[in-house]
Amino acid sequence: MIGGRTEMTIPTLDDVQRAAGRILPSVSPQTVCDGLLTSLGELTFAAIRAHVERIVTVADDVIVRAMRHVLERMKIVIEPSSAVPVAVALEHAADLRELRVGIILSGGNVDLDRLPWLQPSGG
Repeated sequence: MIGGRTEMTIPTLDDVQRAAGRILPSVSPQTVCDGLLTSLGELTFAAIRAHVERIVTVADDVIVRAMRHVLERMKIVIEPSSAVPVAVALEHAADLRELRVGIILSGGNVDLDRLPWLQPSGG
């Protein structure tokens, strides 16, 4: 399993931390992914350590493009945190070519008036 995270959050999911075997708290992360602003919990951390081979990092602008991609192609509005694995798949398509890829799209926690590409600094 491959995990994904935004590069603007504190590296709470990186391989160094997983090897250290402890949760490092997030401190003032800055990202469009409001669902990823908190630190990991013990259960999530244990699942990551047990099942995730590596963590791939993507930039916020790629996450916003992934949100828009899903909206344009599937007519589904997803929240930024749910767009992280889509962004990973779009950015690293060549690395995933021979793999079976499944992505769960979740979350309708989006204010349509605040979609990132509608904002002055959005993608």
